[in-house]
Amino acid sequence: MQNDNSDTRAGQHNTTSSDNNRIKDDLTQLEQEIHDALVDGVNIRETVHNLTLHAINAERLDVDSIRRITTAVTNGVHEGAQKQLLATSNQTQAAKSQISEAVSGLDSALARVAEATKLAVQEAAGRAQKFSDKELVRTKSDLEGLESIFLDTLQNAASGAKGVLSDILQDIATHAKNNGTVVGAQLKETLTIFTQQAASVSHAQLDAGVQLAQSTADFIHKIATGVLSGIKDHTQHKK
Repeated sequence: MQNDNSDTRAGQHNTTSSDNNRIKDDLTQLEQEIHDALVDGVNIRETVHNLTLHAINAERLDVDSIRRITTAVTNGVHEGAQKQLLATSNQTQAAKSQISEAVSGLDSALARVAEATKLAVQEAAGRAQKFSDKELVRTKSDLEGLESIFLDTLQNAASGAKGVLSDILQDIATHAKNNGTVVGAQLKETLTIFTQQAASVSHAQLDAGVQLAQSTADFIHKIATGVLSGIKDHTQHKK
């Protein structure tokens, strides 16, 4: 019996190690793809937006995975922009424009995560269903930190960079903090829906058949694959 338990534990350890290696490989690939997008310099915002959403769609949806993905994207932006600055002199303004496009793509992708959660809650409410109070509270807490993850990652990238690149990233981070973000604007809408859902819990007839995280992931998949392509974008975001 002890041998069987040892084998089981070993199998679980191997599975965990395998999952960790896969996640690490996926993040490395994402970082490289973001780097390549900066170097190519074509449709940067859309490319970063799509790559980020697909990465979030593939990952288990939680705060830690979003933080890892956001960091990988920012690292890719840093490396790609650094390569461009080294290759071409006197192109600071062009580099800033490209980095701004990339950061905007990341911002809008994170906003889609918040929007997907809103859609999941609205769909449940439309069917006279609800998610558990515990799940709503936990998800609300996670969402409230989403903009901070974005801003903190930008600030960390600026602090870790050097010279002109550090100045550019710092300017973008400061501008985002002072003028607001797309994900921040979307969070206001989403959290309002959460408040409404919590207030109407006593009127709901049934519990939702799926968990909120899974329902949100389903909407993210639809957005990432273009099934839901008509969702509005917040135009208040300034480059």
